[in-house]
Amino acid sequence: MRTIIDLQDTQIEALKNIGKRVGLSRAELIRRAVNEYLQHHHAETNEEAFGLWAKHEQDGLTYQEALRKEWND
Repeated sequence: MRTIIDLQDTQIEALKNIGKRVGLSRAELIRRAVNEYLQHHHAETNEEAFGLWAKHEQDGLTYQEALRKEWND
């Protein structure tokens, strides 16, 4: 699928230089950069966070209220 993105001139020049050095097109460099970004941020999805609080003895609301009480003391 094609998409249009706006890049700064300095970014275009840097991609051009990297592409020449490693023998890849600008499009391939951008695809790889997007893939790396998505892999890095995948761990922050809700699916990975679901159920993390289950190991705690007190429920989340009780914990939150205790923390907020500290602010008022």
